[in-house]
Amino acid sequence: MKIDAHHHLWDLTAVNYPWLMEKGTVRFFGDPSSIQRDYLLPEFRADAKAMGFGASVHIQVGAADPWAEAQWVQSVADQFPDWPLVQVAFCDLTADNLDEQLDHLQTLPSVRGVRQIIGRAPGEDASTGTNALLKDPAFLAGLKQLGTRGLSFDLQLLPELMDQAADVLAQAPETRIALCHAGSPHDRTPQGLQRWADELTALSSQQQVYCKLSGLGMFDHNWSTASVAPIVSNCLSQFGAERCMFGSNFPVDSLTSTYKDVVSRHQELIPSLNQEHVFHGTSKRFYRI
Repeated sequence: MKIDAHHHLWDLTAVNYPWLMEKGTVRFFGDPSSIQRDYLLPEFRADAKAMGFGASVHIQVGAADPWAEAQWVQSVADQFPDWPLVQVAFCDLTADNLDEQLDHLQTLPSVRGVRQIIGRAPGEDASTGTNALLKDPAFLAGLKQLGTRGLSFDLQLLPELMDQAADVLAQAPETRIALCHAGSPHDRTPQGLQRWADELTALSSQQQVYCKLSGLGMFDHNWSTASVAPIVSNCLSQFGAERCMFGSNFPVDSLTSTYKDVVSRHQELIPSLNQEHVFHGTSKRFYRI
């Protein structure tokens, strides 16, 4: 049974997603018009099951009320017990009431970790200011608390921030980290990919950091097996298959590919002896599925 370690769901009548419903705005990952609709587990599961998947990890996706989103995801997990669904919820690690927020999240059986995005894309980060989290002592304190509670952290950032992030993570060695989208290599020129690979070593050298092979089409809307081969190869080489896991990033990546295409391209690039780790074993261990 394969496990999809990174996807999203949304019910627009149950939870408000301001970024998703903003009309006429093209994002770095493409034009979201086609996904500005409900995307529910039965639709996702039909595509995933056809490719051999039987469980998944829901990742928070910018709800106006993160607690409402986490509760809704729990209700989905409860409604479909035949599909093991765990979640990574949002929490502001710098919040004054962090203890209270984490206490609430840990009342939900599906919660395995937290994501607070540090970097999305160069242009967007300039306006959000999320890059500054790495300099905030409260953020480091929050990371440490996650480890104490047995919660993981999903790390989304850009290659330019990897050295700085590595310094922070080294001070929270008990907190397991899942690097989203292979570290978002946004510059796909040969020089850009080399810089990304060099920066990635700061994270891959830390054994508590794992890597998600996900979202590879967000910065290359015409991506192919050949175009992302250097990314997959570098991740497998630096982290080892035991610390790599597959994620579809659906429905966001549906803007550039079908679910079948996303899975098939990864299968072509991952040696057969490593596929058990990448498509099952790593995510099962990391997210306790």
